[in-house]
Amino acid sequence: MERKKKEAPKDDMDLSGNAQIRKTLEAMAEKEYGEFSSGLIPGEERMLGVRLPKLRTIAKALAKGDWKNYLKNARDDSMEEVLLQGMTIGYVKAPFTDIRPYLDTFIPKIKNWSICDSTCTTLKVAKKEPKAVWEYLQQYLGSEQEYEIRFGIVMILNYFISEEYIRQIFAWMDNIHHPGYYVKMAVAWNLSVCYVKYPKETSEYLKTCNLDDWTYNKAIQKMLESYRISDADKEELRGRKR
Repeated sequence: MERKKKEAPKDDMDLSGNAQIRKTLEAMAEKEYGEFSSGLIPGEERMLGVRLPKLRTIAKALAKGDWKNYLKNARDDSMEEVLLQGMTIGYVKAPFTDIRPYLDTFIPKIKNWSICDSTCTTLKVAKKEPKAVWEYLQQYLGSEQEYEIRFGIVMILNYFISEEYIRQIFAWMDNIHHPGYYVKMAVAWNLSVCYVKYPKETSEYLKTCNLDDWTYNKAIQKMLESYRISDADKEELRGRKR
């Protein structure tokens, strides 16, 4: 007998409190998906198994309502409940000065790459107020916490790889020396995107950079994996490995 697929959340779903939000998430949860996703996120033991598109639908609904009250009282009982907070902040249509206090409270809750990266892709306020957000990110780029640094780096690669910021980005990447795997991977990912958009400038940076060998070689690897870099450039990059 064919299993009936769970329906996508509707616009009129009841999100009137934490208990109801949790009930809605549990109704959307898929055990097999949760088990699969847990394998991709080391150390995460609180996953319900709700797919990202469904979480985004809920977050958009919350962002249109009394989002401040929701965020003040939101629970952190599962990964999805934490991620829902980050997405809701991202979907809120308000000045950055209004969003910032809630982001301050949320960022220390980031404990894995999935929550970090999914939140970053949602924070479109960075496009509307780039200068304010850029200044805000400096404290996290200079943090000693692995996922706070990753948050800053992933925000940069999503919104700030431009002529205006490219030199400052190189300076920051050169000054980040945190040993965490997810920081090093973010730096490498960031530089591969920099190379795609600014190959000449990134190539010159790589000649004199202070990156550790692992991060440097991982950045080269990610560039070689990119379909947006020419074969000729890839051949030159292969000769740069340490």
